[in-house]
Amino acid sequence: MPPRIFLLAALAAGLANAQGLGLFEGHSDIGNVLHPGDAVFDPASKTYTVTGSGDNVWASADAFQFVWRKVDGDITISADIAIAGQTGDPHRKAMLMIRQTLDADSPYADLALHGVGLTSLQARDSKGGITHELQSNLTAPRRARLVKRGPYFYMYLAQKEGDEPEMAGGVVRVPISGSYYIGIGVCAHNKDATVKAVFSNVELSIDRQRTTERYSTLQTIGVTSGDGRVAAVSTDRLESPTYTRNGKWLLFNTGGKLRRVPVDGGPQQELDTGFAAHCNAFHGVSPDGLILAFSDQSRDRGKSAVYVVPMMGGLPERVTAEAPSEFQAWAPDGKSLLIYAEFPKKVKGLFSIPVIGGSETFLANGLDGDYSPDGKYIYFTSTRSASPQIWRMQANGKSPEQITRDEFRNSRPHISPDGRLMAFLSLDRIKGNDTALRVMNLATKEVRVVAKFSGGVGSMDVGSWSPDSRRVAFVSYQTICGTRKGCK
Repeated sequence: MPPRIFLLAALAAGLANAQGLGLFEGHSDIGNVLHPGDAVFDPASKTYTVTGSGDNVWASADAFQFVWRKVDGDITISADIAIAGQTGDPHRKAMLMIRQTLDADSPYADLALHGVGLTSLQARDSKGGITHELQSNLTAPRRARLVKRGPYFYMYLAQKEGDEPEMAGGVVRVPISGSYYIGIGVCAHNKDATVKAVFSNVELSIDRQRTTERYSTLQTIGVTSGDGRVAAVSTDRLESPTYTRNGKWLLFNTGGKLRRVPVDGGPQQELDTGFAAHCNAFHGVSPDGLILAFSDQSRDRGKSAVYVVPMMGGLPERVTAEAPSEFQAWAPDGKSLLIYAEFPKKVKGLFSIPVIGGSETFLANGLDGDYSPDGKYIYFTSTRSASPQIWRMQANGKSPEQITRDEFRNSRPHISPDGRLMAFLSLDRIKGNDTALRVMNLATKEVRVVAKFSGGVGSMDVGSWSPDSRRVAFVSYQTICGTRKGCK
């Protein structure tokens, strides 16, 4: 972000300074705490030492010490944060927070630094609702920043002292409106204990962003908990994460190259795909984990074709003789590939083709195909029911049947390795950029929303389940609008 800052010093000059709390108006224990909290502001060093008790800031109600002021509109809060002492619960927290009210069950968003160094963007999006979090892949950052833009909240972090915080991944949406409370807080994560944290270089700022910023966040999310973990953040476009068979890495596409990153974040590695330097969003690892199938547009005048290459890299071998064609999924026996193709003088749609190449077998009009783990079915997206919905057919293309039928535009079905669940994307027909990652229990047909984000093409184009069927990987796309020019 640009260095220009409009501090709210004038607003803080009255009651705030009278109470000796610098930028803030007051401090309160939120929820039920056994030990009263406290807040001390040192004008000389401009630091806040906050003492808090409380069981947790989580679930449907909170208990902690909060130092606050009441504001409205968009705002940013930044601070250097240090939790005092080496003992206490590993999940004791020091937080930058925005909440609608001082009620224990209020909607809120916070940036929480835990005692073990874990840093996460937490949110409760309705009164009494359940808290979820998105964990950063940075540990024990030196400086933190929580940004509010309308109902959207963003996490910025700096690992080293003196560095400007950078986007650390993801976004949460909390419908906080009108006047609300912004501040700093401490929770002991133990109702019988107290914890101190020091907040220094605290800034409240408005109208600080002049340009529009765009980011891609690659993350995984627990399909039961709804809690996420960031693996990578970039100003480049990241697409189509998929797990390696050992569950340790995520493969993805960016700028025509295939890369991999540890599932919990870390240094990235580029995969060796030889001459194929214009890979697109469709790739996948063979059932035995030894071969990578992918689509590339380096040849055929920019038309996509399907290739395979050893996972350790090498010269790609072409599978599809004609173009355009795109990889969709491996057959569970590893002997054939499901592809989408628009071959000249042939109907377009889903085909099966041997991995060693050869004749394609037409299966159905449709796209976004994926096999069930037992190989009996292929799930796919079809518009034969007017709007896009999920269908399935037998692996030979026979007996198609509709799986989803609701008001959303449903696509990109992927079946969990244990065969129980189907993850897919649902797009609101009216709010075009509002995407939901939903999961269906294939036995009961019950559907749950796991995540809501801005996404679509590139978010989950290939199978992205973890090998243990507990998590799904996807990419969300953030556009943080500049305050003068806005978003275009």
